[in-house]
Amino acid sequence: MQSIHQLISESIKRAVSSLYKAPTDNLNIPIQPTREEFEGDFTIVVFPFVSHSKKKPEDTAKEIGEFVKNDLKEIESFNVIKGFLNLSVSKSYWIQFLKAASEDKEFGFSEPQQDSPTVMVEYSCPNSNKPLHLGHVRNNLIGFAISRILKAAGNNVIKVNLINDRGIHICKSMLAWKKWGGGETPQSSGLKGDFFVGKYYVLFDKKYKEELKELMAQGLSEEEADKKSTLMEAAHEMLRWWEDGDAETINLWKMMNGWVYEGFDATYKAMGVDFDKVYYESETYLMGKEIVDDGLMKEIFYRRTDHSVWVDLTHDGLDEKLVLRSDGTSVYITQDLGTAYLRSQDFKFDKLVYVVANEQEYHFKVLFLILKKLGYKWANGCFHLSYGMVELPEGKMKSREGTVVDADDLMKEMVDTAREITKELGKIENFESAEAEMLYSTIGMGALKYFILKVDPKKKMLFNPRESVDFEGNTGPFIQYTHARICSLLNKAKDLGYTTGTNVTDIADKERNLIRKIYEFSSVIKDSANTYNPALVANYTYDLVKEYNGFYHDYQVLKEENPEVRSFRIALSQQTGAVIKKAFWLLGIDVPERM
Repeated sequence: MQSIHQLISESIKRAVSSLYKAPTDNLNIPIQPTREEFEGDFTIVVFPFVSHSKKKPEDTAKEIGEFVKNDLKEIESFNVIKGFLNLSVSKSYWIQFLKAASEDKEFGFSEPQQDSPTVMVEYSCPNSNKPLHLGHVRNNLIGFAISRILKAAGNNVIKVNLINDRGIHICKSMLAWKKWGGGETPQSSGLKGDFFVGKYYVLFDKKYKEELKELMAQGLSEEEADKKSTLMEAAHEMLRWWEDGDAETINLWKMMNGWVYEGFDATYKAMGVDFDKVYYESETYLMGKEIVDDGLMKEIFYRRTDHSVWVDLTHDGLDEKLVLRSDGTSVYITQDLGTAYLRSQDFKFDKLVYVVANEQEYHFKVLFLILKKLGYKWANGCFHLSYGMVELPEGKMKSREGTVVDADDLMKEMVDTAREITKELGKIENFESAEAEMLYSTIGMGALKYFILKVDPKKKMLFNPRESVDFEGNTGPFIQYTHARICSLLNKAKDLGYTTGTNVTDIADKERNLIRKIYEFSSVIKDSANTYNPALVANYTYDLVKEYNGFYHDYQVLKEENPEVRSFRIALSQQTGAVIKKAFWLLGIDVPERM
């Protein structure tokens, strides 16, 4: 079924051509939903057509409105407010649309074609020296959701992770374990592997600060004390040993990273995210070094007297950037260059989306510019999906000081909170114990994911766990509860032998508004994909649920006496439930069938 947007757009082009003898090949016709205070379904701004009509905006709008009304049987009326043309779509179109949408199992989703763009999305990217924390939760949820949304918009999508498994950070944990671990393991301590290694990262920082304090007590400045620190020097020496392939260091590194990866895998499973391929910095940084050598030959980079390698980007409005240390060890951007190149070889992507916090905006400006200077054409498709930091009511988190809210603890707290509130509200009557526990998990994780994803990624956010598990307002549980209510209605309809149908000729305003909201689903997916903003899907779902609840409050469904109207309202409820489920699937959120 041809969309009403297409029909209106084509009709307006015919109007401009017929009325004003103007070319329409490159004519852009933005069609917007009509604001609630005005009559109509869609609004067209006519100011762009005034240059062709040579008339006032109001007169131009009336002429185009008359043409479209006569041209399209799907348009029943129009009105003009200044330079805005408001069009009302016929009830028969909305009824036929609901019928077509109900019969289309893939409604809203566009299947990737052979020539569809390939988009790689990188998210998560943890360091292998500590557990995933609240910041990683937002990163993973945005990355996973936007991957599904991009695919639903018709792209081929590859989800990738990059684990920063080498560098000074893991050497700090390794050194602390070697000095003070006494052979302890995750098994012997009863700690999850990533928590266990993270404990030694915090211990290193504690011991390092104690050493600095002692040195500063001897009259040294903090900078001088840092240079004299035996602990920090030992950590850097361990990094040099690692890069030189020292067997003992490599074995220790493999063992401790192995502990961490087991922990990460458990967290990813609980969070409900996954990846098509995982890259490791230890496997990409050498390619980065080769690229630096190539850049030196091409005189894109230059070497300073201390043998460190830099790139001068001052002519591009940026700064000078270190790409290789004086001792030959790599920095973050070294491995980023290598990783990007290897990915281009592995997958021949059209776009590469990096989901990384806004603290790294400058880093990605530098990275993308260097890639372009190196002559990689695919660099034009690189994009930084920059998101704001997550804060708690208590303030910011600090990894080194051990004041981070770990992802595992947060997810457990969410499920516990969901259990507590659900029991308070008495929403688990007739539930078996195992089924109730599954419900708590579904509600808790849905609350967490929705609360984070409903916020525009560009904005920083304050996360309040208890506020997110609310069965009223713009929350995951509120939407999940509405879906469960629809499922209950459909089950009762089935038990009563009632069927769905669209054999009606008239619909009420709230029914029309609800169908129009369902109609918007596919365009919301496309807008969300184009702007890399899952919040558009999240808040659309909330608006859809509000629209449905208004309809459900005002009209009988199962108790409706007219069988054709009853069948229509059951069909409308069924399609609303299907869209809620699809929208939440895009966000990685499950919907229960009963609550």
